[in-house]
Amino acid sequence: MGAICALGRNVAETAESLRCGRSGIGPIESADTSQLRFRNGAEVRGYSHQPYFDDRRADFIDRFAQFAVIAAREAVQDSGIELSPALRENATIITGSCVGGQSTEDTGFVEVYKLGHNRVHPLTIPKTMANAGASHISMEFGITGPAFTISTACSSAGHAIGQAFWMIRSGITDLAVTGGSEAPFSFGILKAWEAMRVVSPETCRPFSKDRRGMILGEGAAMLVLEPLEAARARGARIHAEIVGFGMSSDACHITQPSAEGAARAMRAALREAALAPEQIGYINAHGTGTAANDPAEVAAIRAVFGAHADKLAISSTKSMHGHALGAAAALECLAATLALRDGILPPTANFTEPDPDCALDVIPNQARQAQVEYALSNSFAFGGLNAVLALKRAE
Repeated sequence: MGAICALGRNVAETAESLRCGRSGIGPIESADTSQLRFRNGAEVRGYSHQPYFDDRRADFIDRFAQFAVIAAREAVQDSGIELSPALRENATIITGSCVGGQSTEDTGFVEVYKLGHNRVHPLTIPKTMANAGASHISMEFGITGPAFTISTACSSAGHAIGQAFWMIRSGITDLAVTGGSEAPFSFGILKAWEAMRVVSPETCRPFSKDRRGMILGEGAAMLVLEPLEAARARGARIHAEIVGFGMSSDACHITQPSAEGAARAMRAALREAALAPEQIGYINAHGTGTAANDPAEVAAIRAVFGAHADKLAISSTKSMHGHALGAAAALECLAATLALRDGILPPTANFTEPDPDCALDVIPNQARQAQVEYALSNSFAFGGLNAVLALKRAE
């Protein structure tokens, strides 16, 4: 696993923040917020490319794609895999990104429309393309097998990891580098989110009665997947096992969540993993902290789990790392993996007041020690596109 986000520059730092319930939400520093109704975000604070890329290479890579490469480097190193020529040819890269190189695009628009310049950065197109993260990971490791990006809003990384899981399981590929990356802190996209009226003016309080909306986040998480037998044979440290993946579409509304659609995706993940609902011990919820999402997700969980819903531990780590859009599902899959591996369930931070419409055990404010065998990681996106991953604790 590899990560860079508001909670840390690597997996160890991110894990420590999750264990401590330490929120990475604070005043936005990388964009001018003087004309915005909100001021806070979950940034990779003080980020500079220089520890990771020389100036010339950094000029080719937007911030979101830099995050993708940084997380992939850590994941590949953590895996201990030896990338032989044959494996490079048969390895796969699948990344998720919702908005791609927004900061580069925004800079170009400022140059043309605000400053009246007649030209933009010559690399604007390759820096803004959503597949840039996958392409730069491919070049970083010399991986020449399939490489592509999935863009399904806030479920992008969930769909990416699920597709990688299916390709590994079916024998199409022997190894996959997969996850998501995002860097949405540019003035133009912040104004667009402001217009949606779903961003909190303070912080993210999922499932809390006084919640006021989501908080945007940035960063990346990448995973190295391989067949369980291959990992065991080479003595790899296995963090967790992916055992199921479920998808659905709401066919309902472009922004309003559907409890029925979310429930279908959870049931599909359980069905593929051959798990009974009672076997799930923890759910990393989509949990955006908006008025509409949280009760819809709780209703979906109750529909799927019945009486067992009251025995489930559920948390939204977006309360700490923010809503990282196309990278959200990767960060949350990583958080769920850490929970299974370390026996510490991350909390829903910033929680203040129970909401009768969200009356489940949401692990308020403090992490909890618990040995859980199976977990779900939920992602429910605008456009009604849902992705759910089922994970098992490594033996």
